[in-house]
Amino acid sequence: MTGKRIILEMGTGNDLYGQDYTKAARRAVQDALHHSSITLFAKLGIDHSEMRVEVTIGVQQPKAVDCELVAKDLPRGRASVRAVKGGLDVEDAEAGTRHVVATAAIEVWLPDQAGKYEIATPK
Repeated sequence: MTGKRIILEMGTGNDLYGQDYTKAARRAVQDALHHSSITLFAKLGIDHSEMRVEVTIGVQQPKAVDCELVAKDLPRGRASVRAVKGGLDVEDAEAGTRHVVATAAIEVWLPDQAGKYEIATPK
């Protein structure tokens, strides 16, 4: 797909007791989203539907992530989510559990806006 990546945000999330990879992934996405306050769209009059949002989730068991559920957490744009090997599992041998840590990278792409806007130059 064509376009220009205009935003890259990253976050981390965990599930310390439930060993739930989807919960950790959703928390990582929320962490990344809370780092952003992008006024670009409103300032330039760009409709949010023009955004293509690609989310990559890193966890030790990618198949355990419900990517469709994670995509529902994204407030704008056309979202796609994929899970890959990454993140971290911290084993608690004494308790027989593991603490799940997920990482998220959120990329936002727009069609090339070259020539659409006039840029004012200082006089």
